[in-house]
Amino acid sequence: MLEGIKKAVQKFVKGGGTYQKAVQEVVKDLQKELIKADVNVRLVFDLTKRIRERAIKEEPPPGASRRDWFIKIVYEELTKLFGGEEEPDIRPKKTPWVIVLLGVQGSGKTTTAGKLAYYYSRMNYKVGLVAADTYRPGAYDQLRTLALATGALFYGEREGDSIEIARKGVEELKKRGAELIIIDTAGRHGYGGEKALLEEMKAIIEKVKPDEVILVLDASIGQKAYELASNFHKAAPIGSIIVTKMDGSARGGGILSAVAATGAKIKFIGTGEKIDEIEPFRPPRFVARILGLGDLESLLERIRSLEEAQNLEKISEDMLKGKITMRTLYRQLKAMRKMGPLGKILQMLPGVGLLSSLDEEKLKLGEEKIDKWLAIIESMTYEELDNPEIIDRRRMRRIAMGAGARIEDVKELLTYYKNMKTLMKRLKRDKRILKRLGIQ
Repeated sequence: MLEGIKKAVQKFVKGGGTYQKAVQEVVKDLQKELIKADVNVRLVFDLTKRIRERAIKEEPPPGASRRDWFIKIVYEELTKLFGGEEEPDIRPKKTPWVIVLLGVQGSGKTTTAGKLAYYYSRMNYKVGLVAADTYRPGAYDQLRTLALATGALFYGEREGDSIEIARKGVEELKKRGAELIIIDTAGRHGYGGEKALLEEMKAIIEKVKPDEVILVLDASIGQKAYELASNFHKAAPIGSIIVTKMDGSARGGGILSAVAATGAKIKFIGTGEKIDEIEPFRPPRFVARILGLGDLESLLERIRSLEEAQNLEKISEDMLKGKITMRTLYRQLKAMRKMGPLGKILQMLPGVGLLSSLDEEKLKLGEEKIDKWLAIIESMTYEELDNPEIIDRRRMRRIAMGAGARIEDVKELLTYYKNMKTLMKRLKRDKRILKRLGIQ
């Protein structure tokens, strides 16, 4: 998959022919390579349809070429498919945190349990492993050895009721102070008639009530991944996915289908057999490898800067013309997260850097305050957004409750809004400045 897609994208970047024709060619190449890589056919056509439509309909910002814009579209759609730009949520939301590992026979569940124990123990969590697989000979001994190697607590029984072993294991390890408990279950065939095992899996989840259910998938599983993930998901909602054996020649495209089928995100990937060969899955990094463009990050950064500049220019012009409402302020606060304080935003327009009257100190904001103010604005009615002057103490109380903030926070935001409006009026009165900006 990697080499085929790299070649298709590199051929597109080199150019030749019309843009529309080049788009059609790379879309066909993407379809061919993804299907060859065992990605579900329906998923491939949905993906490439979105890429084609965006490539033809969307206009790049001034300063960006259509070919660079197309690469950004391909990058964004593939990244979205794998789980988006957000960093994987690795840390448990509370302790103790209980994880149940599911997967077919041979997917590498037991090894993955050991790798997770190693990974989280390195993060200073006290980890416990529960051997609830009484079907596979050697599963108990393998997990016990991994527990010793990683310093994890261990509970297991060689024979007996898997459901009861899982329950007892969680109870015992909690008493021994485990902060993260990983239950290794028996391998299941999620397709093809092993109904009893799927029922047992449901029973374990009902009895243990885990905080997270993780499906372990072998990267080479191919088209079966779609049906397998769907069947598992019907039996138990899947929180996330771990893909094993990503180090070999496995084509790995099936994992895309699994993600689409379950709505779950890929959390970790196993990159080898050793205990430390596991890493959080970061879609942007993986997609950059697929596209094979060494300077992809700089290309994306340049286009994002052009898009941001276009947005900020519009916001700044509206503000300098006196068009200030809470909607304007909301867009400005969003921009501040990326571009810094108001002075930097206004400097997107030529000549504003010469304004000595701008008191930036009063307008500097920290990220925490920006997030709080954004929540406050999101709690306002349409009427309040368009006419903030009507917000009295009664409205402030309602807005604060809706945003999980204090009345004082709402007051502070309204003061900022008034200061902004006063500043813009002052700038508007100076006709020479507005002429220099090309606004008047």
